[in-house]
Amino acid sequence: MPLHGARAAALLTWVNSTKVCTDPLDDLSQLQDCSIFIRIINKIHRSEEGESVLEQPLPERISFIRGFLQKHCKHKSATENLVSAQKLLEGEELALAKVAVLLLYHTSMSCKSPREWYEFDYKTQVELASILKFVLDNEESLNENLETFLQRKAPPSSSSASSSSSEEHSPLLSLPHKREVRFLELQKIASSSSSSSSGANNTLSGSPSSPMGDVMQTPQFQLRRLKKQLAVERENRDELEVELAENRKLITEKEAQITMMQQRIDRLALLNEKQAADQLEPKEMEELREKNESLMVRLHEALKQCQDLKTEKGQMDRKINQLSEENGDLSFKLREIASHLVQLQEALNELSEEHNAALAQSQEKQGQLESELRAALQEKKCSEEKIEILQGKISLLEDQLAKLGDCSAQEKGEVMGDILKLEELKQEVSSLAAKGAELQATVLRLEEEKQLREAALQSERGRFEEEKQQLGGLVTSLQNSLSESHRARERLEQDLRAREAGEPQG
Repeated sequence: MPLHGARAAALLTWVNSTKVCTDPLDDLSQLQDCSIFIRIINKIHRSEEGESVLEQPLPERISFIRGFLQKHCKHKSATENLVSAQKLLEGEELALAKVAVLLLYHTSMSCKSPREWYEFDYKTQVELASILKFVLDNEESLNENLETFLQRKAPPSSSSASSSSSEEHSPLLSLPHKREVRFLELQKIASSSSSSSSGANNTLSGSPSSPMGDVMQTPQFQLRRLKKQLAVERENRDELEVELAENRKLITEKEAQITMMQQRIDRLALLNEKQAADQLEPKEMEELREKNESLMVRLHEALKQCQDLKTEKGQMDRKINQLSEENGDLSFKLREIASHLVQLQEALNELSEEHNAALAQSQEKQGQLESELRAALQEKKCSEEKIEILQGKISLLEDQLAKLGDCSAQEKGEVMGDILKLEELKQEVSSLAAKGAELQATVLRLEEEKQLREAALQSERGRFEEEKQQLGGLVTSLQNSLSESHRARERLEQDLRAREAGEPQG
């Protein structure tokens, strides 16, 4: 089964946007040598780890790519089965598309701002957003569903990005009596976790519509990014603890060397005393003294190195404890954030349901009002037409009565019937005029009610958008807090590298 054309084109557009290839690609088959994938990996991690791999044969390149995906995927065994080395060797487009999807997912996780995706056109963003949302919703079953997703449209039961796309285009309204969404609790968490970056601007509010940005702002995506960053923090802490264990081992070896040197000095001192008692020659005594002084100098140097190592060990212990405390705080905040994000998602879902119900009710009421208005206008028009007809008849009868004013009494008796007929027409005209006035009042009332309802709906829509922007601001504050923790970890790593560069070799 061929690949889904729009999704394959969107993946190719994203690969070209990374600007790791000199000439833009126009077909997925051009990724067969896997060099583009390796350059994308280097760009994601801002390193040149894979440069040497580019000079190796294709099997080694594929092994490097699969190793990277297994290391950074939630389930390593799942990735191993998902991306077949043999199919990559054969240049199968479906296998190449799978690698592109996984790299797109990891790139979006390290993206600093949704604005970085605005360079794509709206249609491409929709397809990329659907791919990203699919991976988020199917992490546990990518092996079974990814091929089907890439080859044709997602099944109706699948939770794809099309649902989020329809949500972003539907005007979300909420009912006044259920608009409470625990903003105070969320504001408290955001302010406590981002006190050092309280002046950060809300980069999400006021931005134009972006399907990729909308997916990246969902609580599901934010929670997955927080978990991924916390896992990286834990991995870095484990690496620091391993390095600290190695330093402790080095200190122990240095102390053993110092002990051995002290024992040698003690033996030489005893030998010196014994030789002095035996009245050694002055030349031999001088050589022994010089050797003893040399050993003492080396001993002092070794003692100084040991002291320096102990000082560094104390500093490392404090830094490890500090990092452990920070990781503990991050874990607590992550659990707290996850709980509130779940509440936030439930509140948003409730608002959406209330909006849909209110919108359906409003549309039904609007239809009734328009139907009543049309009926009233039609009835008013009919009444006006009847009045015009009756007034014409009245004018005709009045003219006839005026002409017959000079006729005989008998003729006047015959005319009395027309006069009574004329009075009845005037009464009917009066009745129709009164009914027309009532219809006019009804029309005015219906039009006023329609305008009031439209104004209310517009007001509710504005309030909902304002609440949505506030929620976006809270998510941004939480991201800034985690970024501050990440910068603190980088500073610690720089201190460690500086210490390693200046460490004396034993």
